[in-house]
Amino acid sequence: MVDVSGHFAMALLFATPAWLLWGRRGALGFTAFALVTAMLPDLDLVLRQVLPITHHGVTHTIVFVGAVSVLSGAVASRWLTVRFNENRWIRSTTITRDTTFAFATLGMLVGGFSHLFADILSAPDIAAPLTPFWPIYNQPVIVDVIYYDSPVWNFGLLAVAVALHVALARYESYPIETRFRIGDSTSDDRFY
Repeated sequence: MVDVSGHFAMALLFATPAWLLWGRRGALGFTAFALVTAMLPDLDLVLRQVLPITHHGVTHTIVFVGAVSVLSGAVASRWLTVRFNENRWIRSTTITRDTTFAFATLGMLVGGFSHLFADILSAPDIAAPLTPFWPIYNQPVIVDVIYYDSPVWNFGLLAVAVALHVALARYESYPIETRFRIGDSTSDDRFY
């Protein structure tokens, strides 16, 4: 498990494809959402106060992250699509429930999976190893290439991830055409 800055860095790296899918405004929103959800698996640190669970247990599995992501995507598509279309910052009135579902589900998956990946790279140093494929594969998955308190890894990776996002934000291309596109294909996606 890397420290929080390492988890944010990994979430930023995992979120970079959003620039191709949603353009500037959508990618910024998606990246912010992925950063917020990057600590989702550490929910066990709170839950273990009231439930008999351990750190790096069930919340650090693909099953947990996937289930929470799909559930959150369904809730967001049902309750937030109309609000997104009415929001003047989004500049769109054509956001469908499918787009909201994809955006929310993928944001949660990116944040959660980036956390799992970062923990796999560093877990055995100070914490129990992860079994991310539970219940299908119950053995720990250990790569152990990053030390938890390494400022080079944590802040170095964060600096690289931020630089990558700044470079992508400055790139003058528009996102690829998909049915999950946010906004019109003719609208300018630049900041004013």
